[in-house]
Amino acid sequence: MTSMPQRALADTDLLVSAVGLGCNNFGRPGSATEEQGGTDRVLHAAIDHGITLLDTAEMYGYEHGRSESMMGRALAGRRDRVVIATKFGHADAKNPDLLDVPHGSRAYVRTAVEGSLRRLRTDRIDLYQVHTPDPETPIDETLSALHELVDEGKVRFLGHSNFMPAQVEEAERAATAAGHPRFVSAQNEYSLLVREADTELLPALERHRLGLLPYFPLANGLFTGKFSREGGPADSRIMRQRPHVATDAPWDAIEAFAALCADRGVGMLEGTIGWLLSRPAMASVIAGATTEQQVAQNAAAAGAWTPDAEALARIDELFPSRA
Repeated sequence: MTSMPQRALADTDLLVSAVGLGCNNFGRPGSATEEQGGTDRVLHAAIDHGITLLDTAEMYGYEHGRSESMMGRALAGRRDRVVIATKFGHADAKNPDLLDVPHGSRAYVRTAVEGSLRRLRTDRIDLYQVHTPDPETPIDETLSALHELVDEGKVRFLGHSNFMPAQVEEAERAATAAGHPRFVSAQNEYSLLVREADTELLPALERHRLGLLPYFPLANGLFTGKFSREGGPADSRIMRQRPHVATDAPWDAIEAFAALCADRGVGMLEGTIGWLLSRPAMASVIAGATTEQQVAQNAAAAGAWTPDAEALARIDELFPSRA
């Protein structure tokens, strides 16, 4: 069984596994985890392999709250072995009962958290994250509502998702000025193919001591080693729903990266997760899985390889940062 490295989330006392489990596949139509049995197997396998960080959202699943509800059932008797991170208020997928309520408002936050707590069958959420910024609501109002939840013991720590660098700065100023709990994590897209965060976001996270929880860290699965110029597994999400991800991929660079990994005795998955864990502000690599085998592979990749300076320089040549 894998010995999973643990990392402190930013400068908190909350420990998270170096590789986390993305739970957006729970309840997803057409996936092996669409039904409860598949979700149970994957989630239990994750815990068995030392994966403690479980990341979900109120919007995940084929209906609002589906992923959280399935997780609540699967975690019966295991709640204290995991760190639950969930998100509220996505601009494009709001709570159907709150469609006319700004998703960063106190009214939305207070209602949303009760729904997540009920579905997850827990009395507290370890990391409660704003899913997307709300241009209608001052960040101070959102932080004030979240402050209440922390004081009430319903939430332990706060995070945000999809914030731009200027919004990270604004949130930090607002929390400091009003004495609110600070955001301690940021969830943004980041991978070898999407490196815009290198320019401004990662420096802002380092400056304000936030941990990065990247989504799509394996570029929708391109860096699992299961895809090639010719395609990939027929039952994969890319081939079923997003074939352009594979056809438009920079295969010359990906193949060169695969060769670099092979020269160092690791597979592409291990190489990619090793590179991610070497990045500034990285807290945990959130990787999705729909089978127990995928869970085991993701867990084994944590700590399998740490790139040296020469490898990092070559990776930067293959996949340069873009402003």
